Amino acid sequence: MPLDTAQTGPRPGRLTSHEARQRLEHARNSRLAQLRALDESVQSTDAHLVSAQREAIQRVLTEIDEAFARVDDGTYGTCRGCAKPVPAERLEILPYTRYCVACQGRAAA
Repeated sequence: MPLDTAQTGPRPGRLTSHEARQRLEHARNSRLAQLRALDESVQSTDAHLVSAQREAIQRVLTEIDEAFARVDDGTYGTCRGCAKPVPAERLEILPYTRYCVACQGRAAA
């Protein structure tokens, strides 16, 4: 979903830059809380699992940082695969996504 950068207010179906940043901040804070919880609950027998979880969270944090850059350059909400708007529902669930569902499937293959 492209951003509405006009000063006249958001149009239906578009996120403002502020709304996108709020969603991304929430996603970042959630992942940072997960990292803190992992640090507090580490047991030596779970070291491999904790390491895998930590790596997955770090990957998402990197994706969130990249999404902030897309907000800044005006490409947030535009699919990197097909250049069409990413549906609002998808951005609500994954505010840092780079792809629409169809292109995500192709990127993962």
